[in-house]
Amino acid sequence: MPDPKFEIQMLHDRVMVRVERESEERRSTSGIVIPATVTMANRLVWGEVHGAGVGARTVKTGDKVLFNPEDQYEVEVQGQLYLVLRERDLHAVATQQTDHGTGLYL
Repeated sequence: MPDPKFEIQMLHDRVMVRVERESEERRSTSGIVIPATVTMANRLVWGEVHGAGVGARTVKTGDKVLFNPEDQYEVEVQGQLYLVLRERDLHAVATQQTDHGTGLYL
């Protein structure tokens, strides 16, 4: 008999996010190539929400969120790496529908 599959449900205000890995190199707005080996201090990253607990009030699955990837919990599910963090650790949410925002778009 095959192993049963378990559905993951996030608890409380926890959010499971898959980090959007950047390509090997980046390009600044002025066209300067930044190699992948260069690290930037306190750089926030974007990720996609793949699960949110019932206590999460402002994010839902599919939203893009901005957060600090340092000091978060990592978990591997089916070969994919995810981060688990609290909703309060998010700095911004990018969603397709919003009543208020910055006027900036991804």
